[in-house]
Amino acid sequence: MTQVLMPKATAVWLIDNTGLSFEQIGAFCGLHPLEVQGIADGEVAIGIVGQDPIANGQLTAEEIKRCEEDGAANLKMAKSDIPQPLTRTKGPRYTPVSKRQDKPDAVAWLIRHHPELSDAQISRLIGTTKQTIAAIRDRSHWNTANLRPRDPVLLGLCTQTDLNAAILKARKAAGKPATLDPLPNPDAPEEMQQPLDDQGQQSRWGDLSALFPTKN
Repeated sequence: MTQVLMPKATAVWLIDNTGLSFEQIGAFCGLHPLEVQGIADGEVAIGIVGQDPIANGQLTAEEIKRCEEDGAANLKMAKSDIPQPLTRTKGPRYTPVSKRQDKPDAVAWLIRHHPELSDAQISRLIGTTKQTIAAIRDRSHWNTANLRPRDPVLLGLCTQTDLNAAILKARKAAGKPATLDPLPNPDAPEEMQQPLDDQGQQSRWGDLSALFPTKN
């Protein structure tokens, strides 16, 4: 199917103006049903103005009505003469310059929380090289002392959908439980296994509770 223009804006409009299910909207817009539900709940795509797919020629009212009456049916895009954006199938992922410095932190987070992911998978998710990943694994990376493992989804380096898919694929291939719960990583450096503070960072000073006793 041809790529939908402005998928999230289109999903916003379909949620507000049709009786289509989250699964149907997600299949048409290329979004995970949970992401569509997040849009409906106001947790995702906040502030995005809905884009009418009928007005821009991507759907017809008849097609929407057909799928509203049949919950198992998928929307079919209307034929359009409007040039469509090309889908990128190969090549490195482009990352804005402002976010490239966050990549090592994201790699460290993946190594610590999802050891089942291969270097190739991490490379595709983050858009970095296998050499960089290997250096972070064996702590030979030039900036090892300053690495702060941080979630790549929160950093905007990959989507939660892509990360979940990679995790499930890796665990299935390894014969491990097909869940999204973190698995222990005995090979991770000790520093990466220390507990995090309230901001999701490792405490530099350890447990200071003994220095600040609570009042009885």
